[in-house]
Amino acid sequence: MPTAEKSRTIEQAKEWYAQASGVVFTDYKGLKVKELQELRANLRSKGGELHVLKNTLFRIAAGDDTAKLPADLHNGTTAFTFVYENEAEVSKALLDYAKTSKKLIVKGGFFGGKAFTAAEVQALSELPPKDVLISMVIGLIASPISNLIGTVEALYADPIRVIGAVADKVAEGSPAPEPVAAAPAAAEAVEETPAESNSTEAEPSPETPEPDAAAPETTENA
Repeated sequence: MPTAEKSRTIEQAKEWYAQASGVVFTDYKGLKVKELQELRANLRSKGGELHVLKNTLFRIAAGDDTAKLPADLHNGTTAFTFVYENEAEVSKALLDYAKTSKKLIVKGGFFGGKAFTAAEVQALSELPPKDVLISMVIGLIASPISNLIGTVEALYADPIRVIGAVADKVAEGSPAPEPVAAAPAAAEAVEETPAESNSTEAEPSPETPEPDAAAPETTENA
């Protein structure tokens, strides 16, 4: 039977997942606590939150969506970045950090009900900011401004969609998708420290931070 603390953690994870427009999965093995804290701060400034959770707990939070995810994304030493806005910028921040540190590995993502490979997360990170996209579309298509903004919002709701295909639809007079409401801001949560992986999954390296048993919202991989 779950303890009261575990039940609260499960509810918090469900809230993070429900509020997020997507999730990026990373292997954080080898990162120290201070390094994770610095990465978290950077991601928050972009519109995302990184949390270290038990994989089993994440599966509970994801519910039926778990069946759409490749097993390697939610197994092993995994940190989950919940993206609330600026999907491209959050993805780029993670990939840039991975290139610099050589310890963080981006395994893939999940956006709009679709699993993304690491290469697709890379492609997402290369999308221009939303205001730049709007300017690009305005410069290419003579169409009511409401249609243009709706098209760009739809693009961000489904980042893998080809810009040219969306532009063609608008040019042909197809009704533009309704704008996607902005994801609510993530609930402020006490930072958790990385925890040990389950014995059936990848063991943390000697450099991997040990979990802080005293932390009230500590979560861990399983």
